[in-house]
Amino acid sequence: MIRIEMDEPTLSRTRIAVSPLAEVLCSISLLRRNPEAVPWPYAAWARRARPLIDSVGLYSDLPSVSPDFLCPPPVTAAPTIGEQLDQLRATPATVIEAELAKHYPDGDVLPGLRPFLDDRQAALDRLADEVRAYWDAAIAPYWPAMRAALDEEVLLRARALAADGPDALLSRLHDRVRWERPVLTLIKPLEQSFQAVNQRLLLVPLIFSRGALLCSCDQPDMVMVTYQSRGAAVLAETPVPPPPAEDDRLAILVGRGRAAVLRALTVPATTTGLATTLGLAPSTVSEHLAGLLAAGVVHRRRAGRRVLYGLEPAGTALVRLLGEDSARTEFVS
Repeated sequence: MIRIEMDEPTLSRTRIAVSPLAEVLCSISLLRRNPEAVPWPYAAWARRARPLIDSVGLYSDLPSVSPDFLCPPPVTAAPTIGEQLDQLRATPATVIEAELAKHYPDGDVLPGLRPFLDDRQAALDRLADEVRAYWDAAIAPYWPAMRAALDEEVLLRARALAADGPDALLSRLHDRVRWERPVLTLIKPLEQSFQAVNQRLLLVPLIFSRGALLCSCDQPDMVMVTYQSRGAAVLAETPVPPPPAEDDRLAILVGRGRAAVLRALTVPATTTGLATTLGLAPSTVSEHLAGLLAAGVVHRRRAGRRVLYGLEPAGTALVRLLGEDSARTEFVS
């Protein structure tokens, strides 16, 4: 487990951002961890991307703990891949030297990282060029849909942060992230503990996380933690299959389509987000939502230019009493 003890200033500076560069790193890690086949909803994407991972050799061979400069935290809330690669190319020599000294105090730097000391700019340019080529072939075709899903995730989390504060946000972040003030624990097969004093906490949702939680702590003023974003279903060729009708008590009561919408709304979502996740037409989702709104089991709230739908207490009770025991399919959300 990774345990991060945070003081109040660090906690109060919690922010949320997306990171295309971290998506690249995690997508390659996902393929490496699943050499034979990846699970739904990544299978169709993996068939296209797997032949490309050797083109980013360094990312394919990284150990579980690596210097942050190879995938630096985003400096804005919504950077493009080009902006992050420019950031990578501009990494100062002092940063590289300090981080490599921290990770390899005996000086025995991995052969793949030695070029960053011997010819820093050439090594950074080569890595950035490799990442760009991989991005263009493996991720760029999917990025508009991914970005829309990530925007919705950030909107939801930012709204929760503003309304309920960082404690509530962190306690509901992910089933493998535990918040017991003042310690944030990431459940993973790695033992690390450190303190974050007078820094910032940056949360980064990732479509390609698939439960792989990253923690970057080399920055002097920031700790970055990634987690699985909702919306990974945008990568699927087909929607997740529903549970058998004869076993689905919620579907028997309200219909299969409305049952699917109710289950999905355990986390608030937009009409577009629901349609993408469930593999339904937006007009069909809108029709289901209208019926659920009329029944008083769903509410709608405007957040900026978007409208988020969520469960009323009656809707939550329906899902808990009739839906959870009969819905055996695992949604990646």
